Amino acid sequence: MASKINFSLFLLLFLAHYAFVNGDATLIKSTCKNTKYYNLCFSSLKSNPSSPNADTKGLAVIMVGIGMTNATSTSSYLSSKSLTPTNNTTLKRVLKECADKYSYASDSLQASVQDLANEEYDYAYIHITAAKDYPNVCHNAFKRVPDLVYPHELASRENGLKHICDVAMGIIDNLINF
Repeated sequence: MASKINFSLFLLLFLAHYAFVNGDATLIKSTCKNTKYYNLCFSSLKSNPSSPNADTKGLAVIMVGIGMTNATSTSSYLSSKSLTPTNNTTLKRVLKECADKYSYASDSLQASVQDLANEEYDYAYIHITAAKDYPNVCHNAFKRVPDLVYPHELASRENGLKHICDVAMGIIDNLINF
């Protein structure tokens, strides 16, 4: 009898856990379907430990947080590159300018978190759009100097941040159209 109860309890817990996980996957899938980069959205949200407890607004905040991490890490990367010993003062200046732009992107994303908390979705969208555009300013800084080559690593980071911002904006679209 005790083993029957233990098995029933185990089965109940297993099914409850399975249903809970499926519910989370369902919300993430339905949210991500309306974004420009479904795979990025789904893998980012599914791997975040806060996702199981998040509603759609919470999922947007998680994606913004991922963007902030990307922007901050890129700013740090560029700052460290600008401190590397070199005689090329133009390169140092451009790297510093780029580090500042990615820092501004992170600040814009931080502002969007507050906007989301206040349910000011239009303002959140504007701040995320600004964050998405700051890497363009960096890229253009390299273009202004004919002998500077835009580093592949920076191009990858730029695309990553832009895609993350696109996903966050797609999630906000879900909130606005809800």
